[in-house]
Amino acid sequence: MKAVMTVIGKDMRGIIAKVSALLADNNVNILDITQTTMQDIFTMIMLCDITEKKIEFAELADKLDRLGGELGLSIRIQHEDIFNSMHRI
Repeated sequence: MKAVMTVIGKDMRGIIAKVSALLADNNVNILDITQTTMQDIFTMIMLCDITEKKIEFAELADKLDRLGGELGLSIRIQHEDIFNSMHRI
């Protein structure tokens, strides 16, 4: 199972490290990552393997949301099939 995650917000040191650490702690593997900073706005998209995650998907989404709140970022994760269905023309 795969998931697509987005991170958007004001750029600061350690965003990738903190998000990656949360994923690693929950046995989520990052398959692909792209990130850019436009002026002071940070954007990142990750494709993650959630097959062996340690917690339920909803709990993982909640943890990412809480981390986003602490950092002043929007962090969202959704199953790849839902992401693809939402973005199909």
